[in-house]
Amino acid sequence: QVQLVESGGGLVQAGDSLRLSCLASGRTFSNKAMGWFRQAPGKEREFVAALSWSSGNTYYADSVKGRFTIFRDNVKNTVYLQMTSLKPEDTAIYYCSLAPMGTRYDYWGQGTQVTVSS
Repeated sequence: QVQLVESGGGLVQAGDSLRLSCLASGRTFSNKAMGWFRQAPGKEREFVAALSWSSGNTYYADSVKGRFTIFRDNVKNTVYLQMTSLKPEDTAIYYCSLAPMGTRYDYWGQGTQVTVSS
């Protein structure tokens, strides 16, 4: 159906920037939404950012608003999460997800680790 592969995670210092990539392959959906979620150890998975493929509208969690940017490359069928001014609180496994009809997120990547040191 759909394969999502995240990449770009790593270990950085507070204040640094990092760009995550999510390559989607397999079946495509015209009305899809793609988003980023994250989960820190012992904490709930939380929404980070999302993009409506058809409209281009973007949505952000308050905790990352103004620091993170989600954008896409239609040719590569890839969604990115550009993270700036990273904080230790951003440390988590970041997951890419896809909602085929722009509603429920049915597909998930394996996650990529982002660690921000003080």
